[in-house]
Amino acid sequence: MQNNGYIWITLAVVLALVELWAIRTIITSKGRAERKMLWIVLIVFVPLLGLIVWGVAGPKAINNAQAGN
Repeated sequence: MQNNGYIWITLAVVLALVELWAIRTIITSKGRAERKMLWIVLIVFVPLLGLIVWGVAGPKAINNAQAGN
């Protein structure tokens, strides 16, 4: 049972690192500041769901906008 705590700590650290990576990616992307803030707020306050939604909708929209330029 003692190892169970280490699993949760490891998952929390991995989630935090993925969040930081996603936030850095959002900040450095070309896009409107309002949308960037919306994504960051979503990822910070609803971490797992926010990352899933951003992974599905966020980068695709960023790549489409860059392809049009």
